[in-house]
Amino acid sequence: SARRREALMHPGAIVKAVYLHVQPVDFRKQINGLSLIVEQELGLNPFDPALYVFTNRRKTSIKILYWHRNGFCMWQKRLEKDRFAWPDEQSKSSIYELETQQLQWLLEGFDLWRSGPHKSLNYRALS
Repeated sequence: SARRREALMHPGAIVKAVYLHVQPVDFRKQINGLSLIVEQELGLNPFDPALYVFTNRRKTSIKILYWHRNGFCMWQKRLEKDRFAWPDEQSKSSIYELETQQLQWLLEGFDLWRSGPHKSLNYRALS
């Protein structure tokens, strides 16, 4: 729901997509550096209603960049003991698209890449 998406960052933020940058980034980068990565490396528009998610090399921090009406916003979470689950850096793609619910699970510590959802079953008859 739209209300659930707004709750991720702040009221009024519309989120239509969530993109994970697979490769770790230098966390000295701030809004300008991260928005350049979105535009130049990922080929996406940093002004779109989307969240762009980055991690550091140790996977102890996540930064989320997004545009809200008239300026960029950046949100950060740093873990004190654990590490975030993250897709394999050797993957073919430099970007991974998530649902907003999956981002919430990632922030809570779930590993989205080790165990996926139950497989879909497509039956044609009861017997």
